[in-house]
Parts: sequence; C-alpha cells; structure tokens
Amino acid sequence: MILPLHYRELGAGRPLVILHGLFGTLDNWQTLARRWAEQFRVVVVDLRNHGRSPHSPEHSYSLMSQDVLALFDQLSLPVDTTLMGHSMGGKVAMRFALDYPERLGRLIVVDIAPRLSDMRHQDDILAGLNAVDLSTIQSRQQADDALALHIPQPGVRQFLLKNLYRREDNSFAWRQNLQALTAQMAAIGEEITDPDPFLKPALFIRGGKSDYISTEDKLYAIPALFPNSQVETVVDAGHWVHAEKPEEVFALVQAFAAQ
Repeated sequence: MILPLHYRELGAGRPLVILHGLFGTLDNWQTLARRWAEQFRVVVVDLRNHGRSPHSPEHSYSLMSQDVLALFDQLSLPVDTTLMGHSMGGKVAMRFALDYPERLGRLIVVDIAPRLSDMRHQDDILAGLNAVDLSTIQSRQQADDALALHIPQPGVRQFLLKNLYRREDNSFAWRQNLQALTAQMAAIGEEITDPDPFLKPALFIRGGKSDYISTEDKLYAIPALFPNSQVETVVDAGHWVHAEKPEEVFALVQAFAAQ
C-alpha cells in the first residue's frame, strides 16, 4: 500500500528532493536545505515508518519508491528534478531512478552503494532502541541510559533520541516504527538491481573514512547501474558526510544540481 509522505518545502526554482537515512527524519537535512533553498525548490521528506510519515508493517524499496512517486505527482514535480538520498534514502533514490527514469533530471546518492548489506552493523542500535521501555521511562536521560548499555557513542545516541517525543498524555513514544524496522532489517539491506541502467547524470558522495562505498563499488557496481555517474570522496568524513563536512557537501550538491 502506497503511503502519503510527510514533507517540508522551502525556496523556489528547480526542485531538489532530499531523502534521509535509516532512523532519520527530514530534520536531519534542515540546515543544508535552507541554504540550498536560496537557489532551488527544496523538498525534504520523511520516508515511511520514519518521522511524521505514516507507519506500515511493509518496508521495501519498491514500496518506498512508489511512495516517492506519489509525492512527485502530488507536488507536480517536473522532469528536471534532482533526487538525493543518504544511506537507506540513497537506496530509495536509486530504486526510484531505475523505476521512473523519466521523472528525474539527475540523481545524488550520499554514502551508500547498491550492493547487499547484511545489516549486522545495526544490531547494537536495534538492541539499544528495543531496550528502552517506553512504558516506564520518565525522562530522556533514562532513555539515554538504556541506549548506552548497547550504544557507547554519545553522538549516535543523540541522533536516535531525536526520534523520542512525548505524547499528549506525557508518555514517551518513538516517531519511527521500531517494530516494523526491526522486522524488515533484511529488506533494508537488500541489493538494488535492474536490467536497465539509469543513463542520466548521477553523483555519488562518499566519506573518505566510511566503508559504505568501496573501491570495488566505485569501479564496478555503481557504473553498471549508473554509467553516467561520478564518485566524489569527502576526505576525513565518515558515513554522516553531510553532518561532518557540511561545506563540502553543500558545494558538491549545489554545483551538480545546477547543471
């Protein structure tokens, strides 16, 4: 079932649509989005089971691609639109570009390759999130303490805690659909494949300290599906390239989307 996605729109001009990664929300891109909005019509999106978008037990790249298509139709986005996604959102963007190439002018993928991932690197995060007893916690600090038993990095915990909010009855809840995401983790790691490549311009931005895009991906997997692509490496950046090196990502996206 296709879901109506929550989004926020800024600026005017050629459209730039931005998709966040796993456990993220559109807020992750707000600072850069405001800057790009000086030149572009920027649409930041909450993907299904994330942020303020609807929840569903189904979470596949095919369905998320269809969700994004429905949003393109709703907003009457033109064929010169640029679609950008980070991590899981990058796989959604790749799937969309391969499914509906006629709807895009160009594609930007931030630190993710089309290959299969076993998603074991998410085990500790899932264990931490599922260890937070929402029925008993009284504060964000208690939630942080529960996460810390599984996730030692304060920055990762703060990112995850952005999803925690108080309901009207003062109890806590997650914005993301934790049950569905936990159950569908294998689907989130699935390889993106297609018999027909996306022939329009594509930019892949990778963190120099990240292993999400390998040299083999750069030489083989990415060109096989995106033959008109370039891979730019942001030195001294990890997987969260846009958070760690915002100036570099701003300039790369600004130049590519303006082509």
